[in-house]
Amino acid sequence: MDTTLNSKVPSGALESKWRKHRDESKLVSPNNKRKFDILVIGSGLAGASAAASLAELGYNVKCFCFQDSARRAHSIAAQGGINAAKNYQNDGDSVFRLFYDTIKGGDFRSREANVYRLAQISVEIIDQCVAQGVPFAREYGGLLANRSFGGAQVSRTFYARGQTGQQLLLGAYQALARQIELGGVQMFPRTELLDVVVVQGHAKGIIVRDLVSGEISAHAGDTVVLATGGYGNVFYLSTNAHGCNVSATYRAYKRGAFFANPCYTQIHPTCIPVAGSYQSKLTLMSESLRNDGRVWVPKQKGDKRPPDQIPESDRDYYLERKYPSYGNLAPRDIASRSAKEVCDEGRGVGPGGLGVYLDFSDAIKRLGEKTIRERYGNLFDMYQDITGENAYKVPMRIYPAVHYTMGGLWVDYNLMSNLPGLHVLGEANFSDHGANRLGASALMQGLADGYFVIPYTIGNYLATQMNKKISVDRPEFAAARKEVEERIQRLLSIKGKRTVTSFHRELGTLVWEKCGMARSEASLKEALEKIPALREEFWQNVNVLGEGAEFNQALEQAGRVADFLEFAELMCEDALERNESCGGHFRSEYQTEEGEALRNDDEFCHVAAWQYNGPDAKPTRHIEPLEFAEVNLAPRSYK
Repeated sequence: MDTTLNSKVPSGALESKWRKHRDESKLVSPNNKRKFDILVIGSGLAGASAAASLAELGYNVKCFCFQDSARRAHSIAAQGGINAAKNYQNDGDSVFRLFYDTIKGGDFRSREANVYRLAQISVEIIDQCVAQGVPFAREYGGLLANRSFGGAQVSRTFYARGQTGQQLLLGAYQALARQIELGGVQMFPRTELLDVVVVQGHAKGIIVRDLVSGEISAHAGDTVVLATGGYGNVFYLSTNAHGCNVSATYRAYKRGAFFANPCYTQIHPTCIPVAGSYQSKLTLMSESLRNDGRVWVPKQKGDKRPPDQIPESDRDYYLERKYPSYGNLAPRDIASRSAKEVCDEGRGVGPGGLGVYLDFSDAIKRLGEKTIRERYGNLFDMYQDITGENAYKVPMRIYPAVHYTMGGLWVDYNLMSNLPGLHVLGEANFSDHGANRLGASALMQGLADGYFVIPYTIGNYLATQMNKKISVDRPEFAAARKEVEERIQRLLSIKGKRTVTSFHRELGTLVWEKCGMARSEASLKEALEKIPALREEFWQNVNVLGEGAEFNQALEQAGRVADFLEFAELMCEDALERNESCGGHFRSEYQTEEGEALRNDDEFCHVAAWQYNGPDAKPTRHIEPLEFAEVNLAPRSYK
């Protein structure tokens, strides 16, 4: 395994790198594709599109997901839209503008070549999805409609009301289902990856557990493709589905894959505030609502009047005041910190003062309620179902919550990790979003990776693996399976007094308070003292009911929380080492006089990729310098 970070970015002009790379990439002939077995883990947008595309090319694909159907992957929860530089609105958009907005939105902490490729591919994604029948919103004349998202001054976001993720996933699922029917893909639902098998330094297989029967099995392949999403549930409360976890990428990390930028977590500014300690997740209100909703709080601390009794003169539209060029469409990290600031000042609204208003009254007066219903109706319905409030009549109450993770396994330009044979797609890798993801770019990256990047780049690895077939009879598979079984038995044998959920909630509260919207040297050191103690108590006092050879959700959860208890320490370590503020990583010691993030480009204009050295050893921090040829490193301003 190579410990050097070779990004394998092709030479030449930025706009021609991807074309040049495709022209020079190694090929696998059609008759040889049938000889290769590819293991795809995850069936969300990245996983389903990759599995379908690779099978269409002729590869033999096995696709694994822990949901009961690929249609239930968490990609279905994405609401607002997908970016593409088609310039349908004729408002000055271009591939370069999308590229620059993404680089700037990520606070100049992403790899330039990867981001430009993403912007180039974006225009093809929309055509692909329309051809599949994805019902994007359309203008009166039939053209595809666009709306704006944070961090952009153009309208480039394609959408299907507030159900864009669901509709895109159904398109990818249709492509996947076609290949399942044709025999190109063998689907394994309700199956969870528990380890990656490394043979002679290459990822060549996986160990999985059937979540219905509890059976442990091994699968060998010529390459492994991880598309398993992000790690936001380390905070316990997040907008992610309860089952989302870090286990697949963390187990790969423990087998040698480097984990890059784990401290980069995104706090989404428009979520329904916490209602009580009984909650196990939070609910997202799409950022698209900020197109027509205005964010405000009372000007005076402690103003408890109902919103309709607070006159305009007593309202602070703080995003419009602080960032006049972007207003309510300021990027997520900036909008989230601004909401926290006004609430910390005592100007928050709702129970506990942890909320701000998202007000649609002006838009309804200007456009009519019917138009707002057409654009966002299902979001308003969901808000009323959860809060009991009619947002057409009273402003929504929103507050920031953990949403997306920009960190992930390190990958090169081919989307292969430093562990040969392990490819990583979508949110599971680190590559495209830097320190802050712009809204509507997650769906773009997932589909770009699955439909348009990995089908080209995977050949660079597979072409070197002819006649190197691996069998599950090898000792490496037996050893990995034994480790998995021993881990399961250890969890079941503790018979302590605390539930898994209680440990997860305590960990999440700790990480949110010490490594959440704001971090400091003191808070991170405190977290790094408390997490190992909590982890030790977990392994001595957790109570996991049931047995291993059966349907056992308590066991599933215990394995995932055990990984979170280790990963949280890595995340805080990464945040402590990065002595700057950038995007979603806000160190309170490093801010401008106006309270904005203060980067340190001289020392930290790089990717931090961590190497696992064993259970009792500190991981090694490797760096990949970030070089910018087409953009200038500049203070990030949206004023």
